[in-house]
Amino acid sequence: MVVVGGITRLTLSGLSITEWQPVVGVLPPLSAADWASEFAKYKEIPEYRVVHSGMSLDEFKAIYFWEYAHRLLGRLIALVYAVPLGWFWMRRWLPHRLIPALSGILLLGCVQGGLGWYMVESGLVDRPEVSQYRLVAHLALALAIYAAILWAALSVARRPTPSPPPRARQGRVEVGWRWAADAILFFVAVTVLAGGFVAGTRAGLTYNTFPLMDGRLVPEGYDQLRPFILNWFENMAAVQFNHRLLAVTTVIVIFLVWAVGWHAALPRPVRGALRGLLAVAVLQMALGITTLVLVVPVPLAAAHQAGAILLLTGAIIFRHVVRTAAR
Repeated sequence: MVVVGGITRLTLSGLSITEWQPVVGVLPPLSAADWASEFAKYKEIPEYRVVHSGMSLDEFKAIYFWEYAHRLLGRLIALVYAVPLGWFWMRRWLPHRLIPALSGILLLGCVQGGLGWYMVESGLVDRPEVSQYRLVAHLALALAIYAAILWAALSVARRPTPSPPPRARQGRVEVGWRWAADAILFFVAVTVLAGGFVAGTRAGLTYNTFPLMDGRLVPEGYDQLRPFILNWFENMAAVQFNHRLLAVTTVIVIFLVWAVGWHAALPRPVRGALRGLLAVAVLQMALGITTLVLVVPVPLAAAHQAGAILLLTGAIIFRHVVRTAAR
Protein backbone atom coordinates (compact mmCIF):
# COMPACT_ATOMS: atom_id res chain seq x y z
CA MET A 1 0.00 0.00 0.00
CA VAL A 2 2.79 2.43 0.88
CA VAL A 3 4.75 1.59 -2.27
CA VAL A 4 1.69 2.07 -4.50
CA GLY A 5 1.12 5.41 -2.75
CA GLY A 6 4.71 6.34 -3.54
CA ILE A 7 4.27 5.46 -7.20
CA THR A 8 1.09 7.53 -7.22
CA ARG A 9 3.14 10.50 -6.04
CA LEU A 10 6.03 9.83 -8.42
CA THR A 11 3.74 9.64 -11.46
CA LEU A 12 1.81 12.77 -10.39
CA SER A 13 -1.37 10.71 -10.27
CA GLY A 14 -2.69 11.63 -6.84
CA LEU A 15 -5.09 14.36 -7.97
CA SER A 16 -6.58 12.48 -10.92
CA ILE A 17 -9.67 11.52 -8.89
CA THR A 18 -11.19 14.76 -7.67
CA GLU A 19 -13.96 13.33 -5.48
CA TRP A 20 -14.05 11.10 -2.42
CA GLN A 21 -16.77 8.48 -2.69
CA PRO A 22 -15.90 5.64 -0.28
CA VAL A 23 -18.70 3.35 -1.53
CA VAL A 24 -19.59 4.40 -5.08
CA GLY A 25 -15.92 5.02 -5.87
CA VAL A 26 -15.18 1.30 -5.73
CA LEU A 27 -16.20 1.07 -9.38
CA PRO A 28 -13.96 2.74 -11.98
CA PRO A 29 -15.37 4.55 -15.03
CA LEU A 30 -17.00 1.87 -17.19
CA SER A 31 -18.06 3.76 -20.30
CA ALA A 32 -16.75 6.44 -22.62
CA ALA A 33 -19.19 8.91 -21.06
CA ASP A 34 -17.90 8.07 -17.57
CA TRP A 35 -14.29 8.63 -18.64
CA ALA A 36 -15.18 11.90 -20.32
CA SER A 37 -16.90 13.07 -17.12
CA GLU A 38 -13.90 12.19 -14.94
CA PHE A 39 -11.52 13.88 -17.37
CA ALA A 40 -13.67 17.02 -17.41
CA LYS A 41 -13.53 17.20 -13.62
CA TYR A 42 -9.75 16.85 -13.69
CA LYS A 43 -9.46 19.67 -16.21
CA GLU A 44 -11.00 22.06 -13.68
CA ILE A 45 -8.20 21.76 -11.09
CA PRO A 46 -4.91 23.72 -11.13
CA GLU A 47 -2.70 20.65 -11.68
CA TYR A 48 -4.16 20.06 -15.13
CA ARG A 49 -3.58 23.65 -16.23
CA VAL A 50 -0.04 23.90 -14.79
CA VAL A 51 1.37 20.37 -15.13
CA HIS A 52 -0.73 18.28 -17.52
CA SER A 53 -2.21 20.83 -19.89
CA GLY A 54 -3.05 19.25 -23.21
CA MET A 55 -2.79 15.65 -22.04
CA SER A 56 -4.87 13.09 -23.93
CA LEU A 57 -7.61 10.91 -22.51
CA ASP A 58 -5.33 7.87 -22.69
CA GLU A 59 -2.65 9.72 -20.70
CA PHE A 60 -5.30 10.65 -18.14
CA LYS A 61 -6.33 7.00 -17.86
CA ALA A 62 -2.71 6.10 -17.04
CA ILE A 63 -2.49 8.45 -14.06
CA TYR A 64 -6.07 7.63 -13.02
CA PHE A 65 -5.06 3.97 -12.76
CA TRP A 66 -2.50 4.56 -9.99
CA GLU A 67 -4.77 6.71 -7.84
CA TYR A 68 -7.66 4.28 -8.33
CA ALA A 69 -5.40 1.32 -7.44
CA HIS A 70 -4.22 3.13 -4.31
CA ARG A 71 -7.76 3.85 -3.14
CA LEU A 72 -9.04 0.39 -4.05
CA LEU A 73 -6.17 -1.26 -2.17
CA GLY A 74 -7.03 0.83 0.88
CA ARG A 75 -10.63 -0.38 0.75
CA LEU A 76 -9.50 -4.00 0.35
CA ILE A 77 -7.15 -3.71 3.32
CA ALA A 78 -10.00 -2.39 5.46
CA LEU A 79 -12.22 -5.27 4.38
CA VAL A 80 -9.58 -7.96 4.86
CA TYR A 81 -8.78 -6.58 8.31
CA ALA A 82 -12.24 -5.69 9.67
CA VAL A 83 -14.19 -8.81 8.65
CA PRO A 84 -11.90 -11.39 10.33
CA LEU A 85 -11.47 -9.10 13.34
CA GLY A 86 -15.24 -8.90 13.80
CA TRP A 87 -15.60 -12.65 13.33
CA PHE A 88 -12.89 -13.52 15.85
CA TRP A 89 -14.33 -11.00 18.29
CA MET A 90 -17.85 -12.47 18.07
CA ARG A 91 -16.46 -16.00 18.48
CA ARG A 92 -14.42 -14.81 21.50
CA TRP A 93 -11.23 -16.11 19.93
CA LEU A 94 -9.25 -12.93 20.58
CA PRO A 95 -6.92 -12.80 23.59
CA HIS A 96 -8.00 -9.91 25.82
CA ARG A 97 -4.53 -8.37 25.68
CA LEU A 98 -4.79 -7.99 21.89
CA ILE A 99 -8.26 -6.42 21.69
CA PRO A 100 -7.17 -2.80 22.41
CA ALA A 101 -4.27 -2.97 19.95
CA LEU A 102 -6.28 -4.57 17.14
CA SER A 103 -9.20 -2.20 17.64
CA GLY A 104 -6.80 0.75 17.66
CA ILE A 105 -5.29 -0.37 14.36
CA LEU A 106 -8.76 -0.49 12.78
CA LEU A 107 -9.52 2.99 14.08
CA LEU A 108 -6.23 4.34 12.69
CA GLY A 109 -7.07 2.77 9.33
CA CYS A 110 -10.37 4.66 9.23
CA VAL A 111 -8.62 7.90 10.15
CA GLN A 112 -6.07 7.26 7.41
CA GLY A 113 -8.78 7.20 4.77
CA GLY A 114 -10.01 10.61 5.87
CA LEU A 115 -6.48 11.97 6.10
CA GLY A 116 -5.79 10.76 2.56
CA TRP A 117 -8.71 12.77 1.23
CA TYR A 118 -7.67 15.78 3.36
CA MET A 119 -4.29 15.56 1.62
CA VAL A 120 -5.79 15.32 -1.88
CA GLU A 121 -8.14 18.21 -1.13
CA SER A 122 -5.16 20.53 -0.60
CA GLY A 123 -4.29 20.30 -4.30
CA LEU A 124 -7.72 20.80 -5.83
CA VAL A 125 -8.24 24.56 -5.50
CA ASP A 126 -5.31 26.93 -5.11
CA ARG A 127 -2.19 24.89 -5.87
CA PRO A 128 -1.18 22.34 -8.54
CA GLU A 129 -0.02 19.72 -6.05
CA VAL A 130 -0.83 18.44 -2.58
CA SER A 131 0.63 20.03 0.53
CA GLN A 132 3.89 18.38 1.55
CA TYR A 133 2.82 18.71 5.18
CA ARG A 134 -0.35 16.70 4.58
CA LEU A 135 1.59 14.24 2.43
CA VAL A 136 4.05 13.54 5.25
CA ALA A 137 1.20 13.29 7.78
CA HIS A 138 -0.44 10.70 5.51
CA LEU A 139 2.87 8.82 5.24
CA ALA A 140 3.51 9.02 8.99
CA LEU A 141 0.13 7.52 9.81
CA ALA A 142 0.69 4.76 7.24
CA LEU A 143 4.00 3.91 8.91
CA ALA A 144 2.37 3.99 12.35
CA ILE A 145 -0.33 1.56 11.21
CA TYR A 146 2.24 -0.73 9.64
CA ALA A 147 4.44 -0.61 12.75
CA ALA A 148 1.47 -1.41 15.00
CA ILE A 149 0.47 -4.39 12.83
CA LEU A 150 4.03 -5.70 12.75
CA TRP A 151 4.55 -5.28 16.50
CA ALA A 152 1.28 -7.08 17.25
CA ALA A 153 2.22 -9.89 14.87
CA LEU A 154 5.66 -10.27 16.44
CA SER A 155 4.11 -10.33 19.91
CA VAL A 156 1.90 -13.23 18.84
CA ALA A 157 4.59 -15.13 16.91
CA ARG A 158 7.58 -14.83 19.22
CA ARG A 159 8.07 -16.13 22.75
CA PRO A 160 10.43 -14.64 25.32
CA THR A 161 13.88 -16.23 25.38
CA PRO A 162 16.27 -16.07 28.34
CA SER A 163 19.20 -13.70 28.05
CA PRO A 164 22.61 -15.41 28.39
CA PRO A 165 24.65 -12.67 30.12
CA PRO A 166 25.37 -13.19 33.85
CA ARG A 167 22.76 -11.75 36.15
CA ALA A 168 25.25 -9.32 37.65
CA ARG A 169 25.71 -7.62 34.24
CA GLN A 170 22.22 -8.26 32.90
CA GLY A 171 20.66 -4.95 33.97
CA ARG A 172 23.30 -2.76 32.33
CA VAL A 173 23.32 -4.82 29.13
CA GLU A 174 19.53 -4.79 28.85
CA VAL A 175 19.27 -1.03 29.30
CA GLY A 176 22.08 -0.31 26.86
CA TRP A 177 20.68 -2.48 24.08
CA ARG A 178 17.19 -1.14 24.56
CA TRP A 179 18.54 2.39 24.23
CA ALA A 180 20.45 1.36 21.10
CA ALA A 181 17.36 -0.23 19.54
CA ASP A 182 15.25 2.83 20.39
CA ALA A 183 17.87 5.14 18.87
CA ILE A 184 17.96 3.14 15.64
CA LEU A 185 14.18 3.11 15.38
CA PHE A 186 14.08 6.87 15.98
CA PHE A 187 16.65 7.66 13.29
CA VAL A 188 15.02 5.34 10.76
CA ALA A 189 11.57 6.86 11.32
CA VAL A 190 12.80 10.47 11.13
CA THR A 191 14.82 9.72 7.99
CA VAL A 192 11.80 8.16 6.27
CA LEU A 193 9.63 11.16 7.14
CA ALA A 194 12.35 13.50 5.87
CA GLY A 195 12.20 11.51 2.64
CA GLY A 196 8.50 12.32 2.55
CA PHE A 197 9.35 16.02 2.42
CA VAL A 198 11.81 15.27 -0.41
CA ALA A 199 8.94 13.66 -2.32
CA GLY A 200 6.50 16.41 -1.37
CA THR A 201 8.74 19.21 -2.62
CA ARG A 202 10.25 17.16 -5.50
CA ALA A 203 13.66 17.98 -4.07
CA GLY A 204 15.12 14.78 -5.52
CA LEU A 205 15.03 16.31 -8.99
CA THR A 206 17.75 18.80 -8.00
CA TYR A 207 21.36 18.43 -6.76
CA ASN A 208 21.78 15.05 -8.44
CA THR A 209 25.33 14.48 -7.29
CA PHE A 210 26.78 12.61 -4.32
CA PRO A 211 28.34 13.10 -1.80
CA LEU A 212 28.55 16.82 -2.56
CA MET A 213 25.62 18.97 -3.65
CA ASP A 214 26.80 20.86 -6.73
CA GLY A 215 30.34 20.85 -5.37
CA ARG A 216 29.44 21.95 -1.85
CA LEU A 217 29.00 20.00 1.37
CA VAL A 218 26.15 22.29 2.44
CA PRO A 219 24.25 23.61 -0.58
CA GLU A 220 24.09 27.30 -1.32
CA GLY A 221 20.78 28.80 -0.26
CA TYR A 222 20.25 26.34 2.61
CA ASP A 223 18.90 29.10 4.86
CA GLN A 224 17.20 31.39 2.33
CA LEU A 225 13.71 31.24 3.92
CA ARG A 226 12.53 33.10 7.01
CA PRO A 227 11.80 32.02 9.65
CA PHE A 228 14.70 29.60 9.43
CA ILE A 229 12.70 26.48 10.32
CA LEU A 230 10.70 26.79 7.08
CA ASN A 231 13.83 25.73 5.18
CA TRP A 232 13.53 22.23 6.61
CA PHE A 233 10.11 21.74 5.05
CA GLU A 234 9.85 24.07 2.03
CA ASN A 235 13.38 24.80 0.74
CA MET A 236 14.42 22.05 -1.70
CA ALA A 237 18.13 22.49 -0.96
CA ALA A 238 17.63 22.17 2.80
CA VAL A 239 15.08 19.38 2.50
CA GLN A 240 17.38 17.22 0.40
CA PHE A 241 20.47 18.00 2.52
CA ASN A 242 18.64 17.07 5.72
CA HIS A 243 17.47 13.78 4.25
CA ARG A 244 21.02 12.97 3.13
CA LEU A 245 22.44 13.86 6.53
CA LEU A 246 19.85 11.81 8.39
CA ALA A 247 20.35 8.84 6.06
CA VAL A 248 24.11 8.80 6.52
CA THR A 249 23.74 9.26 10.29
CA THR A 250 21.28 6.38 10.45
CA VAL A 251 23.63 4.03 8.61
CA ILE A 252 26.53 5.06 10.86
CA VAL A 253 24.46 4.47 14.01
CA ILE A 254 23.40 1.03 12.78
CA PHE A 255 26.98 0.17 11.86
CA LEU A 256 28.30 1.24 15.29
CA VAL A 257 25.66 -0.81 17.09
CA TRP A 258 26.51 -3.78 14.88
CA ALA A 259 30.24 -3.34 15.60
CA VAL A 260 29.59 -3.36 19.36
CA GLY A 261 27.28 -6.35 18.98
CA TRP A 262 29.95 -8.26 17.07
CA HIS A 263 31.90 -8.79 20.31
CA ALA A 264 28.94 -8.89 22.71
CA ALA A 265 27.32 -12.00 24.18
CA LEU A 266 24.00 -11.48 22.45
CA PRO A 267 21.22 -14.06 22.07
CA ARG A 268 21.07 -15.56 18.59
CA PRO A 269 17.78 -13.80 17.59
CA VAL A 270 19.23 -10.41 18.54
CA ARG A 271 22.46 -11.05 16.67
CA GLY A 272 20.57 -12.21 13.58
CA ALA A 273 18.22 -9.23 13.63
CA LEU A 274 21.18 -6.86 13.93
CA ARG A 275 22.98 -8.41 10.97
CA GLY A 276 19.86 -8.23 8.85
CA LEU A 277 19.32 -4.63 9.83
CA LEU A 278 22.82 -3.65 8.74
CA ALA A 279 22.42 -5.43 5.39
CA VAL A 280 19.13 -3.64 4.69
CA ALA A 281 20.64 -0.28 5.71
CA VAL A 282 23.50 -0.67 3.23
CA LEU A 283 21.09 -1.74 0.49
CA GLN A 284 18.79 1.20 1.20
CA MET A 285 21.62 3.72 1.09
CA ALA A 286 22.79 2.28 -2.24
CA LEU A 287 19.25 2.56 -3.61
CA GLY A 288 18.98 6.15 -2.40
CA ILE A 289 22.25 7.27 -3.98
CA THR A 290 21.46 5.51 -7.27
CA THR A 291 17.96 7.02 -7.38
CA LEU A 292 19.41 10.48 -6.81
CA VAL A 293 22.22 10.43 -9.36
CA LEU A 294 19.92 8.95 -12.03
CA VAL A 295 17.40 11.77 -11.39
CA VAL A 296 14.63 9.73 -9.77
CA PRO A 297 13.51 7.10 -12.29
CA VAL A 298 10.15 5.77 -11.08
CA PRO A 299 11.14 2.06 -10.70
CA LEU A 300 14.24 2.92 -8.67
CA ALA A 301 12.42 5.52 -6.60
CA ALA A 302 9.67 2.99 -5.84
CA ALA A 303 12.33 0.45 -4.84
CA HIS A 304 13.89 3.07 -2.58
CA GLN A 305 10.55 3.62 -0.88
CA ALA A 306 10.10 -0.14 -0.49
CA GLY A 307 13.59 -0.24 1.00
CA ALA A 308 12.54 2.37 3.55
CA ILE A 309 9.69 0.14 4.70
CA LEU A 310 12.05 -2.84 4.80
CA LEU A 311 14.51 -0.84 6.91
CA LEU A 312 11.73 0.21 9.26
CA THR A 313 10.74 -3.45 9.49
CA GLY A 314 14.28 -4.41 10.42
CA ALA A 315 14.45 -1.71 13.09
CA ILE A 316 11.13 -2.83 14.62
CA ILE A 317 12.16 -6.50 14.60
CA PHE A 318 15.49 -5.62 16.24
CA ARG A 319 13.69 -3.60 18.92
CA HIS A 320 11.24 -6.42 19.52
CA VAL A 321 13.81 -9.20 19.85
CA VAL A 322 15.88 -7.06 22.22
CA ARG A 323 12.77 -6.48 24.33
CA THR A 324 11.86 -10.18 24.24
CA ALA A 325 15.35 -11.40 25.07
CA ALA A 326 15.60 -8.99 28.00
CA ARG A 327 12.62 -10.49 29.83
